[in-house]
Amino acid sequence: MRSSIGGRRRSSGFSLIEVLVAIVVLSFGLLGMVGLQATALQNNREARMQSIAVNLARELAEMMRGNKDVAMLTAGNPYLGDFTHPLKPAAPSYCLSVGSSCADATQVATAELTEWLARVEASLPGARVTICRDTAPYSAAGLPQWNCAADATADGVVVKIGWTRLSTNGTAQDRNIRVGSGSTDNRPGVILPVTAGSTAL
Repeated sequence: MRSSIGGRRRSSGFSLIEVLVAIVVLSFGLLGMVGLQATALQNNREARMQSIAVNLARELAEMMRGNKDVAMLTAGNPYLGDFTHPLKPAAPSYCLSVGSSCADATQVATAELTEWLARVEASLPGARVTICRDTAPYSAAGLPQWNCAADATADGVVVKIGWTRLSTNGTAQDRNIRVGSGSTDNRPGVILPVTAGSTAL
């Protein structure tokens, strides 16, 4: 009878240890799922920002094609520039608003750019925009770059857009460190060449 009771006690003890081990294993699995979920949310955010930036770049490209006489200018071209916060031209124009009128195509271009840059800043956190003539939008390593190296009279226009991103450095102490668009560690998220219409840009 005693051996039977002792066997039951040992059996109960082993069952409790198995339950504890199962809980520990389950906990590790749940922690892994939480990390995976956080990464998925971050990637989803970046994909959304990328899509917004591409659409905005396409909009500007269409504006430039629609006003190609100004967009082709090598000097005094209001579309070209490097814009950081606050995103606006040196001399903003609002002649496209209701009750106003633009004097010429150059003022139309400035007004279009003013409105477009305001939407970029509202849509993308810490946005930076560079619009320039560029022969090498990518570095020798194949990475997008902000610098513009071009012959101002011959090369096509390139739209570059960047924004503040979460750090992807897994060794960092804080994965919530944000890499600003003006940082040397951050590169353009979107590079869109403005393709020629009936007349080459």
